Amino acid sequence: MKLVVSFASFAILSMSLVSCGTGKKLSAANAENARLNSVITEQTGQLAAKDNQIAQLKTENIEYGKEAQACRVAKAAIAEKLATVQKNLADRGTSMKQIQQKVDAAITKFEDAGADVTYKNGMVHINFQDRFFFKSGSSTIGVKGRQALNTVAEVLRENPGVTAIIVGNTDTLSVKGVADNWSLSTERANAVVRVLYETYNINPARLTAAGRGKFNPVVSNETAEGRERNRRIEIILNPDLSRIWDLFEE
Repeated sequence: MKLVVSFASFAILSMSLVSCGTGKKLSAANAENARLNSVITEQTGQLAAKDNQIAQLKTENIEYGKEAQACRVAKAAIAEKLATVQKNLADRGTSMKQIQQKVDAAITKFEDAGADVTYKNGMVHINFQDRFFFKSGSSTIGVKGRQALNTVAEVLRENPGVTAIIVGNTDTLSVKGVADNWSLSTERANAVVRVLYETYNINPARLTAAGRGKFNPVVSNETAEGRERNRRIEIILNPDLSRIWDLFEE
């Protein structure tokens, strides 16, 4: 009887041990399963985020493509407009290249007439010393000055789209019988405009007279040579590009 009881007790103990071992494995398996599910969930979220980024990049790429195409179209339109403007300017004889070529051809004449010719800011500046045009304190142009202005008139006639700004300049010395140097410089500029209009038939609408008196010296007025250089008539030939924006909108 005791043997039967002992055997039964052993059987129960063995079943308990087996059951305990299986439970631990099950718990470990469940824990691992939970960890793997967590990893899967995390990676699924990351994958969704990557998918969103890819979708956004595709959308942005499409937009950039549209912008690039718009830029190409705009660039082509601008190039076409520029070509049209250049053609219009050339047809009117006012392209910068043509003006420069024609003035270059006349430079020798200007220099022979006592002028100094320079290019500044796309315009031609012709400087005549006062002694080639006027006597001291006078605003009456002499024969030599009228001959020099004939060369200017030739360039203006050959380039109907060019305007001329005539600027009178003086030194710092006062002139007896003249209100002030500013008045003298303005009157001398006016005299040049009148000769171009009345003698050489240049349209007065293309001519502008201005006087800067002693306020635009090119050198110091401390010496006689400096004052002589500052007493000058400056003629600025300016391509008439006032319709440039109209051409862009045509």
